[in-house]
Amino acid sequence: MTDDPKRTSGAASRMVGVEEEFLLVSRDADRLVAAGDRVARLTQMLAGDADAADHELKQEQAEIGSKPCSSLAELRRQLVERRHDLAAAAASVDARVAALATCPFDQQGSTTTKERYRRLIERFGAVTGDEQLTCAQHVHVSVGSDDEAVAAVDHLQRWLPTLRAISSNSPFWRGRDTEHASYRSMLWARWPTAGPTQPFGNAVVYRHTVDRLIKSGAALDEAAIYFDARASARFPTVEIRVADVSTSVDRAVAIAALCRALVDRSVQRWQAGEPPPPVRFEFLQAASWMAARSGLSDRLLALPEVAPVPATEAVQRLVDFARPALEHFGDAALVDTELERLRASGTGADEQRALVCGGADMRELTAWACDRTSA
Repeated sequence: MTDDPKRTSGAASRMVGVEEEFLLVSRDADRLVAAGDRVARLTQMLAGDADAADHELKQEQAEIGSKPCSSLAELRRQLVERRHDLAAAAASVDARVAALATCPFDQQGSTTTKERYRRLIERFGAVTGDEQLTCAQHVHVSVGSDDEAVAAVDHLQRWLPTLRAISSNSPFWRGRDTEHASYRSMLWARWPTAGPTQPFGNAVVYRHTVDRLIKSGAALDEAAIYFDARASARFPTVEIRVADVSTSVDRAVAIAALCRALVDRSVQRWQAGEPPPPVRFEFLQAASWMAARSGLSDRLLALPEVAPVPATEAVQRLVDFARPALEHFGDAALVDTELERLRASGTGADEQRALVCGGADMRELTAWACDRTSA
């Protein structure tokens, strides 16, 4: 295997963008607030950008999005501004914003009034009606063609469980400890199209698969293709969807940097004529489950070897693979610094549990998350 396949000129400007989903809670941080439509509209007005924010399936949530960025400094600036605008918009309706990937309260959300959401609930029932108060970080990375996008999706699969573990930030659900690091992942896995994918090989096979899933009824439309990594039908991008939303902006930026580097390295492998390592679908599923269960507190499944390894080793393997691209984009120092913080303080799930073990209740935990979200 070539250690560092030749880089193409288009990769030098590989762009990255981020979407983040948040919970809307009361000023006292003791309950959810159904204000997603209003908060999204106010955020758009504050930002002067109709794409700055949007509502979600549940009215107790709102989403922000960055523009495509070439540098992490610009990405961080945009995310900080968007979070501040969202917090200001929420404050105007007596609410706050919490970057928690699952709902800590024993409370069901209310569905946003939209025909597409009505159809989702009609078709998928409780999967959408009761269980989707979850918040993720989605990372979009630019690619040069549809085939390049699908090649990246194919080569990324073995790294996504470790990325899931790094981002884990959802141990609590409806007032109880789920004993998972990313319970959001477990809830999200109930969708029929969610999860890892086996190699497609090219864009034709990928599109055929997506079309068949939609025609079969397993997906309502292209937007409901919830693969862990997917190729966009509208833009020349790959979207990586495994991460929990991060309470810390710096963690979110580091995850975006890793995603861009992993896409870049995956494309290089494809350009060098190297197929993705053969990994059975069952092993991809098992690796994803192990990552969601324990985060970085136990062993993870190294792929393609299917070997349980310490989480620190799994993270190091991912970083070693990504490092040439991290260095090329000037992102290595930032990622190394954030991984040092991760080793010192743990994942978001670890931090949440530490607070609760120290005596915090769900309201105090949520207030802490609100403070950090817009810090």
